[in-house]
Amino acid sequence: MKKLLLICAVVLAFAFTASAQDTKPEFKFNEEKHDFGKIPQGTPVTTVFTFTNVGVEPLIIADVRPTCGCTVADFTKTPVKKGDSGTIKITYNAAAASPFSKTIVVTSNAKTPQKNLIIVGEVVAKAATK
Repeated sequence: MKKLLLICAVVLAFAFTASAQDTKPEFKFNEEKHDFGKIPQGTPVTTVFTFTNVGVEPLIIADVRPTCGCTVADFTKTPVKKGDSGTIKITYNAAAASPFSKTIVVTSNAKTPQKNLIIVGEVVAKAATK
């Protein structure tokens, strides 16, 4: 009888822990990778990653960190409630003529605390003018 009660207590503890984790906020992005295609050198480009909180608790973004100085990020700074949306705006400066692939690391209180967003494209040199 004691073993049965112990087993029931353990099962309930696991069930409670699992259900508590189900309330954590979670991102659902419209896209996690954006392709700018070919862009002219020296012309900054911007994209906006839109996300919805599909979890229960409010989603709080702690930091959005591009992996290079050529990329600038701005993001929703207020908690995003269940079912609401927020944005992460990324601007790439397109200074060097070459293909690029840049990662932006998003840190939050979501089930997956770090999420990577990616921007890609090719910066093409401007044609010489006469």
